[in-house]
Amino acid sequence: MSRKRKRRRLKKKPIIILLILILLIGGGVFGYKKYVNKPKKEKKVEEKKPVKTEKDYEFKIVMVGDALIHYGLYADAKKSDGSYDFKPMLSNLKPIISKYDLAYYNQETILGGTEMGLDSYPCFNSPQEVGDAFIDAGFDIVSLATNHTMDKGEKGVLRSVAYWKKHPEIITSGQWSSQEERDKVRIYEKNNIKYAFFSYTMWNNGLPTPYGKDYLNNEYSQEKAKADIEKVRDQVDVVMVAMHWGTEYSLGVSYEQDRETKFLSELGVDIIIGAHPHVVEPVEYVNNGKTLVIYSLGNVISDQDGTERLTGLMMEATVKKHVDLEDNETVSVVDPKAELVYTYANRHTGGYNKNFKLYTYRQLNDKLLPGYKSYYNKYRQIVSSRYKELTWRLSGE
Repeated sequence: MSRKRKRRRLKKKPIIILLILILLIGGGVFGYKKYVNKPKKEKKVEEKKPVKTEKDYEFKIVMVGDALIHYGLYADAKKSDGSYDFKPMLSNLKPIISKYDLAYYNQETILGGTEMGLDSYPCFNSPQEVGDAFIDAGFDIVSLATNHTMDKGEKGVLRSVAYWKKHPEIITSGQWSSQEERDKVRIYEKNNIKYAFFSYTMWNNGLPTPYGKDYLNNEYSQEKAKADIEKVRDQVDVVMVAMHWGTEYSLGVSYEQDRETKFLSELGVDIIIGAHPHVVEPVEYVNNGKTLVIYSLGNVISDQDGTERLTGLMMEATVKKHVDLEDNETVSVVDPKAELVYTYANRHTGGYNKNFKLYTYRQLNDKLLPGYKSYYNKYRQIVSSRYKELTWRLSGE
């Protein structure tokens, strides 16, 4: 029996081995399929943090003075069809102005237009084509608060405001049609630099704005300026203020100009642009170099008598903004450059002058203005008297 049992065991052994092989092969195939079908783990890709870099932005601004439109100017600009064209008078400036990011001028006389009847000194009303010519030449920031704003009353101001509203691309300040418009916070931007612009007058020629309608002409007070500037100071990089101040025909800086310069600079104003004297006055930095002050740009175009009143200042400055790796921002007004502008005309004794045209002093010769080099040296010394490092050229020319 023992042998028989042994033989039976021997017969079962191949079957057991076969079963084991089947199990092993089946398990291997199953394991292989499981391995093959097993989803592969995706490799984690580490997100690369953007590399911070320092950034620099800038814009260049050019500034000229008063557009003082006397009878002789608009008589010379009148065409046969009754319209007015001042563009030829500005043709020498246009290629210069076009190279700047921003361009400023002061509209001294009200642009009430021909429908109101044109008028000259002492109570001006000018053709609206004056504005057309300055826009065509590339000017896009305009100061409107002057001692002549109320020359034609409320109606004149409202007509002026209506004209500028037809040109929403132009930035203006100093005249509005309502208190709501006057109090609106306006923030502008150029080349990633935010800025605000205000225009005030310290003079009104004894023609104050009507009671309760202060918005018609932005007469200056420290309280008003402080409230305006504090609304925007923390929201912008640069604050520019046009001031109608000083003493007419004075080549020096008055006590009031120095006083208000100190006040405005301490409020954080970066550029102060002066008008009203109708002649050029000094340029300087105050408040430890933080504020550029142009005390008077003089006239850019007029029909006044005398070379001093026919000579204006054209100023350039660069506003720079630097952002460091920690996103700290530094803003500065640098590289002021100067040039003089002259209003040429064929001048007649006992008659009206004709053929008005603006020239920079570098475009002049002794035929256009006899002795122009001596005038240039005289006014250059006046403008540079408080800032000897002032550069006398325009990079945009």
